[in-house]
Amino acid sequence: MRTAHSVETVRAAERELMARLPEGALMQRAAAGLAAACAGLLRRARGGVYGARVVLLVGPGDNGGDALYAGARLARRGAGVTAVPMDPERMHPGGLAALRAAGGRVERAVPQRADLVLDGLLGIGGKGGLRPAAAALVEGVPPGVPVVAVDLPSGVDADTGEVAGPAVTAAVTVTFGAYKPGLLIDPGASRAGAVHLVDIGLELPSPQVQALQHADVARLLPEPTATSDKYRRGVVGIVAGSAQYPGAAVLAVAGALRGGAGAVRYVGPAAAQEAVLARYPETLIGPGRVQAWVVGPGLGEGRAGEVAELLAGDTAVLVDADGLRGLDPAALRARTAPTLLTPHAGEAAALLGVERKTVEAGRLDAVRALARRYGAAVLLKGSTTLVASDAESTVRVNPTGTPWLATAGSGDVLSGLAGSLLAGGLSGADAGAVGAYLHGLAARRVDGPLLAHQVAEALPEAWRDTRRP
Repeated sequence: MRTAHSVETVRAAERELMARLPEGALMQRAAAGLAAACAGLLRRARGGVYGARVVLLVGPGDNGGDALYAGARLARRGAGVTAVPMDPERMHPGGLAALRAAGGRVERAVPQRADLVLDGLLGIGGKGGLRPAAAALVEGVPPGVPVVAVDLPSGVDADTGEVAGPAVTAAVTVTFGAYKPGLLIDPGASRAGAVHLVDIGLELPSPQVQALQHADVARLLPEPTATSDKYRRGVVGIVAGSAQYPGAAVLAVAGALRGGAGAVRYVGPAAAQEAVLARYPETLIGPGRVQAWVVGPGLGEGRAGEVAELLAGDTAVLVDADGLRGLDPAALRARTAPTLLTPHAGEAAALLGVERKTVEAGRLDAVRALARRYGAAVLLKGSTTLVASDAESTVRVNPTGTPWLATAGSGDVLSGLAGSLLAGGLSGADAGAVGAYLHGLAARRVDGPLLAHQVAEALPEAWRDTRRP
């Protein structure tokens, strides 16, 4: 599992470690890891470090010091290293001395010939995007030259992933001690490129954010046993679709059938029933006992009573799409059975009573606020899908997926899939996180422009992928 920690947590762990180490030792560890990562990139790109042209964009803090010390190491291996400071009077003195001693130089302007650029402008404490002097240096980087961000792309908020102004877009980010939430959550994650973690010996508490990996998902997936029957494996009920939107019912059932439950029961209008049975004759039709309900996809107007009735019961419920309208926070907090809400940014904004842009700019804060307000697990869909629970402090960030998932009906498949996992015995947060992971993995297998039903069809192979070594 990949875990991420807040700036405050990382800073506290660094202070504790520095108190036990010789002065400057922690920065040297970071610089050694950074230089090794850069050397690896240069080896793959041009065969080695010797003769490479490396440019350092240097800020006034420790982030700039890391870049300078790493540059000195590369210079000693034969690279031509040039440091370009944001403020020449505020460069890290020890790092500057090391660079000059290794044969590096300092210039005012970014050279137009380079094989690699290190972004050492701002550290993890930077807020609000790049200031004009730093932005000008970034704009001067020659087109096509790969940028390696030191700890975090400058201009990205380390705690939230927010990008409030000009920011660096890196090919690789070398981060120290721990992943930061902003490296895993968009829009910051899309600026980070490939993220390489350098262990510098920090002792860290429980994380603020975690991202599941294949092995974590495999451990959570429900598995039938020799004594299982379709009812013991769980039955998921689908209340979705309408005369206007029968396809939503078909797609939700498609996801549910491939989510591990023993049976899928559909409850909806006759037109949607016919569409579901025509595509999936395995589906049970009509009311009956279930272990979890999925309600909302394609319901249309005027069916809030059905949503309220399900939420008043003692069965696990996943609420999506049209079912999210007008939810009563007090009623949801009073529930004892698991509840999973799956809004996109616009629906989340309505649930919180804020503008959509507020949710999109601060997705981590938004998903936590929703979980607290409604006393439920919440899956916030988007370019980075997040899952939070009122019962847990850690937020799950989904590492799979593709922009091709931004297509009609893909959310209906996800709802059915996560609801099936809920019926199979997973908690709301686990069902959301595992469902999002498999959904994104299946979309990657389709490879290119996709239709929602193709994602559902690829789910069994995605399921198997998680078990492969």
